[in-house]
Amino acid sequence: MIGRLSGTLIEKRPPGVMLETAGVGYELDVPMSTFYDLPPIGQSVRLLTHLVVREDAHLLYGFATEAERAAFRALIRVSGVGPRIALAVLSGMSVQALAAAVAAKDSAPLTRVPGIGRKTAERLVLELQGKLEAGDAAAPAAPADDDGIDVVHALMALGYGEREATAAARRLPPGTGVAEGIRLALQALTK
Repeated sequence: MIGRLSGTLIEKRPPGVMLETAGVGYELDVPMSTFYDLPPIGQSVRLLTHLVVREDAHLLYGFATEAERAAFRALIRVSGVGPRIALAVLSGMSVQALAAAVAAKDSAPLTRVPGIGRKTAERLVLELQGKLEAGDAAAPAAPADDDGIDVVHALMALGYGEREATAAARRLPPGTGVAEGIRLALQALTK
Protein backbone atom coordinates (compact mmCIF):
# COMPACT_ATOMS: atom_id res chain seq x y z
CA MET A 1 0.00 0.00 0.00
CA ILE A 2 1.24 3.47 -0.81
CA GLY A 3 0.54 5.60 2.28
CA ARG A 4 2.25 8.89 1.52
CA LEU A 5 4.03 10.59 -1.38
CA SER A 6 6.47 13.47 -1.22
CA GLY A 7 7.77 15.08 -4.36
CA THR A 8 7.42 17.86 -6.90
CA LEU A 9 4.01 18.90 -8.17
CA ILE A 10 4.25 18.76 -11.96
CA GLU A 11 0.62 18.94 -13.07
CA LYS A 12 -2.71 20.24 -11.72
CA ARG A 13 -5.97 19.49 -13.55
CA PRO A 14 -8.99 19.24 -11.25
CA PRO A 15 -9.54 16.78 -9.69
CA GLY A 16 -6.24 15.22 -10.73
CA VAL A 17 -2.64 16.08 -9.97
CA MET A 18 0.68 14.54 -10.93
CA LEU A 19 3.43 14.28 -8.36
CA GLU A 20 6.99 13.35 -9.37
CA THR A 21 8.81 11.29 -6.78
CA ALA A 22 12.26 9.81 -7.49
CA GLY A 23 11.74 10.19 -11.24
CA VAL A 24 8.29 8.54 -11.25
CA GLY A 25 5.17 10.58 -11.96
CA TYR A 26 2.21 9.49 -9.83
CA GLU A 27 -1.29 10.49 -10.93
CA LEU A 28 -3.64 11.13 -8.01
CA ASP A 29 -7.20 12.31 -7.72
CA VAL A 30 -7.72 14.71 -4.83
CA PRO A 31 -10.76 16.37 -3.24
CA MET A 32 -11.12 20.04 -4.08
CA SER A 33 -10.31 20.98 -0.47
CA THR A 34 -6.84 19.50 -1.02
CA PHE A 35 -6.58 20.86 -4.58
CA TYR A 36 -7.13 24.47 -3.46
CA ASP A 37 -4.37 24.20 -0.85
CA LEU A 38 -1.73 22.83 -3.25
CA PRO A 39 1.34 24.97 -3.94
CA PRO A 40 2.16 26.20 -7.46
CA ILE A 41 3.49 23.75 -10.05
CA GLY A 42 7.18 23.05 -9.49
CA GLN A 43 6.95 23.26 -5.70
CA SER A 44 7.39 20.30 -3.36
CA VAL A 45 4.32 18.75 -1.77
CA ARG A 46 3.48 15.85 0.52
CA LEU A 47 0.17 14.03 0.25
CA LEU A 48 -1.30 11.19 2.26
CA THR A 49 -2.67 8.56 -0.10
CA HIS A 50 -5.16 5.75 -0.45
CA LEU A 51 -4.70 3.11 -3.16
CA VAL A 52 -7.76 1.43 -4.67
CA VAL A 53 -7.00 -1.75 -6.61
CA ARG A 54 -9.64 -2.81 -9.10
CA GLU A 55 -9.65 -5.53 -11.69
CA ASP A 56 -8.96 -3.01 -14.46
CA ALA A 57 -7.00 -0.26 -12.68
CA HIS A 58 -4.96 0.85 -9.70
CA LEU A 59 -6.25 4.25 -8.58
CA LEU A 60 -4.40 6.54 -6.20
CA TYR A 61 -6.17 9.23 -4.16
CA GLY A 62 -4.34 12.02 -2.32
CA PHE A 63 -5.23 14.07 0.76
CA ALA A 64 -3.69 17.05 2.52
CA THR A 65 -4.74 15.91 6.00
CA GLU A 66 -5.24 12.70 7.92
CA ALA A 67 -8.80 13.80 8.70
CA GLU A 68 -9.63 13.96 4.97
CA ARG A 69 -8.14 10.52 4.34
CA ALA A 70 -9.95 9.00 7.34
CA ALA A 71 -13.25 10.49 6.15
CA PHE A 72 -12.63 9.16 2.63
CA ARG A 73 -11.95 5.68 4.00
CA ALA A 74 -15.09 5.80 6.14
CA LEU A 75 -17.16 6.96 3.16
CA ILE A 76 -16.01 4.21 0.78
CA ARG A 77 -16.93 1.57 3.36
CA VAL A 78 -20.58 2.61 3.05
CA SER A 79 -22.55 0.34 0.73
CA GLY A 80 -23.05 1.93 -2.68
CA VAL A 81 -20.45 4.67 -2.16
CA GLY A 82 -17.32 4.44 -4.27
CA PRO A 83 -14.22 6.60 -4.43
CA ARG A 84 -15.77 9.08 -6.91
CA ILE A 85 -18.75 9.79 -4.65
CA ALA A 86 -16.47 9.99 -1.60
CA LEU A 87 -14.32 12.59 -3.41
CA ALA A 88 -17.46 14.50 -4.36
CA VAL A 89 -18.57 14.58 -0.71
CA LEU A 90 -15.17 15.81 0.46
CA SER A 91 -15.07 18.36 -2.36
CA GLY A 92 -18.54 19.63 -1.53
CA MET A 93 -18.14 19.94 2.24
CA SER A 94 -15.40 20.04 4.83
CA VAL A 95 -14.63 17.07 7.05
CA GLN A 96 -15.90 19.11 10.00
CA ALA A 97 -19.21 19.81 8.22
CA LEU A 98 -19.57 16.13 7.32
CA ALA A 99 -18.86 15.06 10.90
CA ALA A 100 -21.33 17.64 12.23
CA ALA A 101 -24.05 16.48 9.81
CA VAL A 102 -23.50 12.86 10.79
CA ALA A 103 -23.49 13.69 14.51
CA ALA A 104 -26.72 15.71 14.11
CA LYS A 105 -28.27 12.97 11.92
CA ASP A 106 -28.96 15.66 9.32
CA SER A 107 -28.83 14.38 5.73
CA ALA A 108 -29.83 17.73 4.14
CA PRO A 109 -26.25 19.07 3.72
CA LEU A 110 -25.24 15.84 1.94
CA THR A 111 -28.06 16.15 -0.60
CA ARG A 112 -26.45 19.39 -1.83
CA VAL A 113 -23.41 17.41 -3.01
CA PRO A 114 -23.67 16.52 -6.74
CA GLY A 115 -24.41 12.81 -7.16
CA ILE A 116 -25.90 12.36 -3.69
CA GLY A 117 -29.64 11.85 -3.53
CA ARG A 118 -31.89 11.77 -0.49
CA LYS A 119 -31.66 8.00 0.02
CA THR A 120 -27.87 7.91 -0.33
CA ALA A 121 -27.52 10.87 2.04
CA GLU A 122 -29.71 9.14 4.63
CA ARG A 123 -27.69 5.91 4.27
CA LEU A 124 -24.44 7.85 4.71
CA VAL A 125 -25.67 9.52 7.88
CA LEU A 126 -26.91 6.20 9.27
CA GLU A 127 -23.83 4.13 8.40
CA LEU A 128 -21.28 6.75 9.45
CA GLN A 129 -22.73 7.06 12.97
CA GLY A 130 -19.92 6.37 15.44
CA LYS A 131 -17.35 6.01 12.65
CA LEU A 132 -16.80 9.68 11.93
CA GLU A 133 -17.28 11.77 15.00
CA ALA A 134 -16.98 15.54 15.24
CA GLY A 135 -13.99 15.03 17.56
CA ASP A 136 -12.10 13.19 14.81
CA ALA A 137 -12.34 16.17 12.49
CA ALA A 138 -10.99 18.48 15.17
CA ALA A 139 -8.18 16.15 16.23
CA PRO A 140 -4.82 17.84 16.60
CA ALA A 141 -2.63 17.73 13.55
CA ALA A 142 0.11 15.14 13.41
CA PRO A 143 3.63 16.28 14.23
CA ALA A 144 5.27 18.13 11.35
CA ASP A 145 8.48 16.08 11.18
CA ASP A 146 8.61 12.75 9.31
CA ASP A 147 9.71 10.81 12.42
CA GLY A 148 6.73 12.11 14.40
CA ILE A 149 4.33 11.19 11.60
CA ASP A 150 5.85 7.70 11.40
CA VAL A 151 5.42 7.27 15.16
CA VAL A 152 1.75 8.29 14.89
CA HIS A 153 1.14 5.84 12.03
CA ALA A 154 2.91 3.02 13.89
CA LEU A 155 0.79 3.63 17.00
CA MET A 156 -2.38 3.71 14.91
CA ALA A 157 -1.35 0.41 13.28
CA LEU A 158 -1.06 -1.03 16.80
CA GLY A 159 -4.68 -0.10 17.46
CA TYR A 160 -4.42 3.30 19.17
CA GLY A 161 -6.74 6.07 17.99
CA GLU A 162 -5.42 8.99 15.96
CA ARG A 163 -6.00 11.40 18.82
CA GLU A 164 -4.12 9.24 21.37
CA ALA A 165 -1.26 8.54 18.96
CA THR A 166 -0.86 12.20 18.00
CA ALA A 167 -0.89 13.34 21.62
CA ALA A 168 1.74 10.74 22.55
CA ALA A 169 3.97 11.73 19.61
CA ARG A 170 3.73 15.43 20.52
CA ARG A 171 5.12 14.69 23.99
CA LEU A 172 8.31 13.16 22.56
CA PRO A 173 11.54 15.14 22.86
CA PRO A 174 12.57 16.87 19.61
CA GLY A 175 14.91 14.81 17.45
CA THR A 176 13.72 11.44 18.76
CA GLY A 177 14.07 8.71 16.11
CA VAL A 178 11.18 6.52 15.01
CA ALA A 179 12.11 3.35 16.91
CA GLU A 180 12.89 5.24 20.12
CA GLY A 181 9.79 7.40 19.64
CA ILE A 182 7.54 4.37 19.35
CA ARG A 183 9.09 2.83 22.47
CA LEU A 184 8.69 6.04 24.51
CA ALA A 185 5.15 6.66 23.24
CA LEU A 186 4.10 3.10 24.10
CA GLN A 187 5.52 3.53 27.60
CA ALA A 188 3.55 6.75 28.03
CA LEU A 189 0.34 5.21 26.67
CA THR A 190 0.51 2.15 28.92
CA LYS A 191 0.86 4.16 32.13
